[in-house]
Amino acid sequence: MTISEKAAYLKGLMDGLNLDTEKAEGKMISAIVELLGDVTKRLTDVEETTIAISDELDEIEEDLDAIEDFIMDEDDDDYDFADEDDYEEDDEDFDEEGFDFGDEDSIIYEVKCACGNVINFDENTLEEGSIVCDSCGEVLEFTFDDEDEE
Repeated sequence: MTISEKAAYLKGLMDGLNLDTEKAEGKMISAIVELLGDVTKRLTDVEETTIAISDELDEIEEDLDAIEDFIMDEDDDDYDFADEDDYEEDDEDFDEEGFDFGDEDSIIYEVKCACGNVINFDENTLEEGSIVCDSCGEVLEFTFDDEDEE
């Protein structure tokens, strides 16, 4: 039996007893049964709302899983790590690699110091011609050919 059914059953028992609601005992029992009916209605509303929220959360979770799968599949296509020899470091003092984060005016470069520290910097720092490693204090100078400027 559900809570709603139990509250209705108690109300039916009270009505079947023909209690005198003018006397103190009858008034109290009537008030208790009425209170139980109100609590039952509220509880039913809360249960329905909880079920609706749970269903919405399940849909959101499914959508997020689909988005994650899409992004992970896209990332797998962007990077091919089949041959690790392609990613060995050059003998130069730095390894320059440009990253575009969506703003064409804002390209971020990466340089690896002899101490192993990786430093990211922008186009303005590149034009200055050098940067100081924040780990070891070594000055890293940038030189590039006319071909590199293009």
